Amino acid sequence: MRLSRTMLAGAAAVTLASASACGGGGGEPQRPAGATALYDALPDAVKEAGVIRFAGDSHPPYRIVANDGKTVTGIDKELQDALGKVLGVRTEISIVNGLPAALSGMLASRYDAFNGPVKDTAEREKQFDAIVWMVTRTSYLIPKSGSAAIKSSADLCGKRVAGTAGSIVEDQAKRLTDWCAKQGKPKIEFIGLADTNGTILAARSGRADAAGMTESAALDVLGKEKDAFTYVTQTDEQGAGVDQLAMLVPKSSGLGPVMLDAFKEIFKNGEYKKIMDKYGLQNVAVEEPALNTAGAQ
Repeated sequence: MRLSRTMLAGAAAVTLASASACGGGGGEPQRPAGATALYDALPDAVKEAGVIRFAGDSHPPYRIVANDGKTVTGIDKELQDALGKVLGVRTEISIVNGLPAALSGMLASRYDAFNGPVKDTAEREKQFDAIVWMVTRTSYLIPKSGSAAIKSSADLCGKRVAGTAGSIVEDQAKRLTDWCAKQGKPKIEFIGLADTNGTILAARSGRADAAGMTESAALDVLGKEKDAFTYVTQTDEQGAGVDQLAMLVPKSSGLGPVMLDAFKEIFKNGEYKKIMDKYGLQNVAVEEPALNTAGAQ
């Protein structure tokens, strides 16, 4: 079939447009319409990809993973959508098997960021920029059907506590164990698991006497299963304090300072407050985001 001149011209126009959109054989990534100064500050690798790739494990209410293992809802998804909007790029979450997989995946350039919630520490700041956006205390979910009598965090001495391996909870459980020893009480047996869902299952099944997690996560579980669990919260005397929770970004990527500015923008435009209020996290919200707070202490 012979093509008309009109059809040939249209095909040529499509070809030229496609070449232009793809960079036409090199040069700078095409700047999206309405792109802001935040987009201009993004690393070239992110501009070229058009997406910020987040690692994430299953951690309700931060990341609620559907049965397909891919669809994610919750605080993290909404926060990332808000950040992506002000940055002018898409965001996507890939589910990984816990914190070690997220950290190694970022260092191998498979992911651009991980939003934990993960504690900001001086050791982590050697390889990652940490944008602090909330605080928390560690709590321990107690199954009402359990045989262990746990009425306060002091009663956890000598008990089996499940928690996410390498997380804030593991560090807090070590501090609580030290406190137990000073009181002449038996140590805690910590059971490190891949994610929060696993820790809850361990407590429910009797493998553990309690499941350690952030207080916001404990409140989320209680909201859904108030007849199945109670919870206790670690005290300052037991080494708890208030942990600074952060989004981690590899220092080598150059994305950290831009992500900090994106957080500042969603604080300013009200999206941060909207998300924190929606999930009942007013008590752990911060007045403003901060970068690498642990190294400065």
